[in-house]
Amino acid sequence: MPRKNLFVLVLAIVMGGAAALLARNWLENHARNSAAAQPIGNIVVAAKPLAFGAILTADDVAEVPWAAKTAPEGSFVTKDDLLKGGRRVVLAPLAPHEPVLRSKITEPGQRGTLSSLLDKGLRAVTIRVDDVRGVAGFILPGDYVDVVLIAEAGAARRENYSEILLQHVKVLAIDQLASERQEHPTVAKAVTIEVTPEQAQKVLLATNIGKLSLMLRRPAEATIDPARRVTEQDLSEAIARHIEPVHRPPPPPVTAPVAPPPPTTAKVAIVRNLKREEYTVVRSDQ
Repeated sequence: MPRKNLFVLVLAIVMGGAAALLARNWLENHARNSAAAQPIGNIVVAAKPLAFGAILTADDVAEVPWAAKTAPEGSFVTKDDLLKGGRRVVLAPLAPHEPVLRSKITEPGQRGTLSSLLDKGLRAVTIRVDDVRGVAGFILPGDYVDVVLIAEAGAARRENYSEILLQHVKVLAIDQLASERQEHPTVAKAVTIEVTPEQAQKVLLATNIGKLSLMLRRPAEATIDPARRVTEQDLSEAIARHIEPVHRPPPPPVTAPVAPPPPTTAKVAIVRNLKREEYTVVRSDQ
């Protein structure tokens, strides 16, 4: 056999062996991943859309296979685990096939009220708003807002001021609506927010001092920005900085009219024998 053909044969055998080894590894990895993806148990999910305040029944939920290695925190494995101990009420709207978590429903036998939505150690306080102070109705339950106090300073020179009272507080309800999945904005008359006891005291005291307005902010923006009081003097200075003086061209200089030069000649009239004759003579003062 020629040496060239022998070399090609050996190279083909080596490449075939490498391909077989790679195929075997791929099959083993695929088999392991398929085994890991097999359902390890069940989880309870919503069988249909469930709104805030709905009472859970066996027909509202379903058990589905769960393929992940770990189940979501607060989930239920069976319907019996979910419904035992008493009825449960939905606190947050659930979409179809969404896992039912303990944080989104009440405890067994507990009523689905606004107090069930409060975190430990927090309170709910209500602020009266209108279409302007409530950000035109675009604030919905679950949003985060800043609370601004607008009042009048009690100094000798009275002037209005604006000051951020609270930052990044959660909205629990709009009027009597606590659903976080409201689709259409509504002009509210009252907004209920979640605050600490000290913050609740500040809000209640501020309602007697001036007017409270809300500023909508991003939920992920939890930083507390340094804020200072803004007064009418600040507005006057800002207006003065933005008003540019009007530069008008100077008026043209006023020049006195130049008097015409005196005449160099004069006319002399002579009457002879009742006959008038006029002569032009040169003025002697020139």
